[in-house]
Amino acid sequence: MRMILKLVTISLVISLFIVNIPQKADASIGVSATSAVLLEQETGRVLFEKDAHTKRRIASITKIMTAILAIESGKMNQTVKVSEQATRAEGSSVYLKPGEKIKLNDLVYGLMLRSGNDTAVAIAEHVGGSLDGFVHLMNQKAKQIGMYNTHFANPHGLDDHEDHYSTAYDMAVLMRYAMQNKTFQKISGTKVYKAPNPTENWDREWKNKNRLLSKYKYCTGGKTGYTKRAKRTLVTTATKGDMNLIAVTLNGPDDWNDHISMYEGGFKGFDMAEVLAKGKIAGAKNKYYKNQLYVKKSIVYPATNDEMDLFSVKYKLEKPKKNWMRTKNEVIVGKAAIYLDGKVVQETPIYLKSTKEKKKKGLFDFVKEIFLSVIGVNDNG
Repeated sequence: MRMILKLVTISLVISLFIVNIPQKADASIGVSATSAVLLEQETGRVLFEKDAHTKRRIASITKIMTAILAIESGKMNQTVKVSEQATRAEGSSVYLKPGEKIKLNDLVYGLMLRSGNDTAVAIAEHVGGSLDGFVHLMNQKAKQIGMYNTHFANPHGLDDHEDHYSTAYDMAVLMRYAMQNKTFQKISGTKVYKAPNPTENWDREWKNKNRLLSKYKYCTGGKTGYTKRAKRTLVTTATKGDMNLIAVTLNGPDDWNDHISMYEGGFKGFDMAEVLAKGKIAGAKNKYYKNQLYVKKSIVYPATNDEMDLFSVKYKLEKPKKNWMRTKNEVIVGKAAIYLDGKVVQETPIYLKSTKEKKKKGLFDFVKEIFLSVIGVNDNG
């Protein structure tokens, strides 16, 4: 719960010692793409960008939004009856048949691995009730997660509308959101998938079009795209050690190598530095707070070697309140703000330990418990 904090004199600024020292950042990253961005997943920090906020056509990387909406709909095990409209979708296809019945889960695999435009329409009609209804959901979700320079007009990315666009940065924001979902992670990183084929005596076998899954050993998933107007578009993810990255290129003629170049630059030039460890916070001067404050999670942040001495943490605490002493529940009493070179880059709540302790048992209570256990009486009588 967000709180309006009353700043008090308890404001501690600490210089941090970072144990993990990264390699020197590679400043020579070059990409063929017109727009590109490299994002760290945990914090959302941009590690590299090139014209990342210009609105452009995005082709089939649109389907990342279609996939996550399908997954979040809770209908993945439902059976979808494929419409004739879906089978008439132009471009890439998994060759669905009118009236065919197929699980939504299988459609999402066909969408992400083979980029089926027919699967995109079938998903949209089932989840959104209609194409227009689903497009409304797409734009609603885009605003919700912070894709402020994006507008969707269809579920597949074909060039059939002039107002279908996004940016490299916004697509990284979308992928960062989608990668928080375990089901999406699994589908995105699947190399081969078999789906039932009700009208034939053999199963469909779909191989992922994302060649980076084979070309680059750290790649964990992604989505390809291409239309004549958008040219080649690509969103991928990669993990090395404790660092998870997202790369996006729009109009990238050499996109596979663009992504490898960005990843190698990011992994070489940055390290995940633990700026604030979870647990007890020491140093509070107010006697009420002394040895009673803690944070629930560690704060890590990607940083270059030159940035290691530029971190600081500022604790902003509320003035103590009497009712805090009468509750056994944990209370948020402020926030820890992480600064890098004087700018706030992360924040986390500060909690107060419960001060209402249980009454200590005396000798009589101890003897009573032994007596009751001997005669066979438990806590419930």
